[in-house]
Amino acid sequence: MEAQASSSQNAATAKLKIAGAWTGVLDVDLHQWTLHFLRREIANRSGCAPECINLICGGKILRDGERSNDSLAQMGLKNNSKILASRVSVDQGKAIQDEAERNKRLARIRAAAVAMTKRHAAGTLPVEDFNLELEDQSGKKVQLGSETDQRGVMMGLMLHANAKQLIRNQQYKDALDVLAMGEEAFSLCDPKVIEMIDNVPILQIDTVWCYFLLRDISWLSMAGVRLAKARDGLERSHGKDSARVRLLQAGRHPELAIYLRLELLEGVVAYHSGLFEQSRKALTSAQAKYLQLQVLDEALSLLMSMGYKERAAKRALRMTNQNVESAVAFLIEENEREAQRHEEDLKQRKEIMEQKKYGMTPLKKAVNLQRLNELVSIGFEKSLAAEALRRNENDTQKALDDLTNTETNSKIQVYIDSKKLNRQRKALDAAIEEFISMGFERSQVVTALQASETKEGALNLLVSNQVLNPPQNVGDNAASSTDPNDTGVGYDGSHMDAEQESGPLGTRNSEDERDEDMENELVHELSGDPLSDYDIDVTIEGEAIKEYLALASTTAV
Repeated sequence: MEAQASSSQNAATAKLKIAGAWTGVLDVDLHQWTLHFLRREIANRSGCAPECINLICGGKILRDGERSNDSLAQMGLKNNSKILASRVSVDQGKAIQDEAERNKRLARIRAAAVAMTKRHAAGTLPVEDFNLELEDQSGKKVQLGSETDQRGVMMGLMLHANAKQLIRNQQYKDALDVLAMGEEAFSLCDPKVIEMIDNVPILQIDTVWCYFLLRDISWLSMAGVRLAKARDGLERSHGKDSARVRLLQAGRHPELAIYLRLELLEGVVAYHSGLFEQSRKALTSAQAKYLQLQVLDEALSLLMSMGYKERAAKRALRMTNQNVESAVAFLIEENEREAQRHEEDLKQRKEIMEQKKYGMTPLKKAVNLQRLNELVSIGFEKSLAAEALRRNENDTQKALDDLTNTETNSKIQVYIDSKKLNRQRKALDAAIEEFISMGFERSQVVTALQASETKEGALNLLVSNQVLNPPQNVGDNAASSTDPNDTGVGYDGSHMDAEQESGPLGTRNSEDERDEDMENELVHELSGDPLSDYDIDVTIEGEAIKEYLALASTTAV
């Protein structure tokens, strides 16, 4: 055994030939060393900081990124691999490090978006207290195409929302990368599904907006194509002259800011392409929309005197073409929608907690509450019906067959009882350990818990020294009874998720490792506001219109 272990260790050792900032041969363990460790080792030998060392192997720069924990072997390095180590300036080294961090963050964003859409579009048992759902502009939930379409749209919307936050933070390059990921997600959907929504053309406009904010002239070749696609897409989803939007929004003009930005960018592209007359025409139209969106002080003061906050009042006036009466109606509808959404969110959280109590199906789906209620309505006990649905992948007929079969029904009941007892034992064990950690004797803790129906009552007994004559046959675990009818103290453990219990079908496989921080960041940016894409502060657009109109007016036709 020792010789075999030694042989294995030698097989993992390899030589790397280093040239450049330091020249020599390094003995490394390809399966243990990471790129970070290798870079640090070379930096130490060359007398500089690790961030000042750039490593190249086979013509490829070795970067710390999403695979930073991979071994050198996993990165493709082999015995006698040749590596060029170049020394860069501190600023350049920092730039390389910043780029690696940026790439790592982008990879986290993509991975988190993929994981969340996979869970929520497939009906998997939620691990959060919310569900991601698609809504139209009126706030109604919609089902778009197949599950693949749902996932694509969800992921595209999530990434688009993240990109808009990056734009607000003036991180335009990062925003472009995230917008590209969002565009890729939308491209996986059926084109007929995508034609129904305006999110894709708005994403195209936001992409060109980032080009413009970066002031990089190289974007012109692609900008014109994107803007043409955006205009065609908006016309398909909004209708000719926005007729469909007018109908859906009761004659209001929520989309005005989107078209303002579109026309501004069309004017800029035309100007830099030498199409000066076309540029002036687009910019003049954009300017008219900009003036139309300027909130009048009188109207704003009137709405604020009614108790509305300034931001909400400005939004309402912009969306309604400065019509005060229509703005008031808009604000009332917004408040009603928000109240309804809050009520629905509370209801949904309650349903999710109930689903978690019943556990997941063998394919990791949640128990369908609608089908559960159908079975309960015809007389079956709820927990029994839920377990039958869980075992049968929410197939109502198969669940009904199990419930009406005496033998199967009995087995399901025994399984439910055993889970309940197991939860009670776990809750009791946790309570015992908690009190012992406070300094109480185990035997007294067990006696107090058995004498009281609540933890608070047991604690009162322990504190007041009223625990006398501990039972003679109590072992270390007070919940050691094997009698299913012996429930011990009154801790039913209902707060625990049923899928955590063991059993042939109740076992919950450990979830893939989640990036909860990134998932929470993505979810936080989903406002649930159906008009968020249209709610734009056009201050920057106004300045750009003025700038390019001045340029266009001084250019000879």
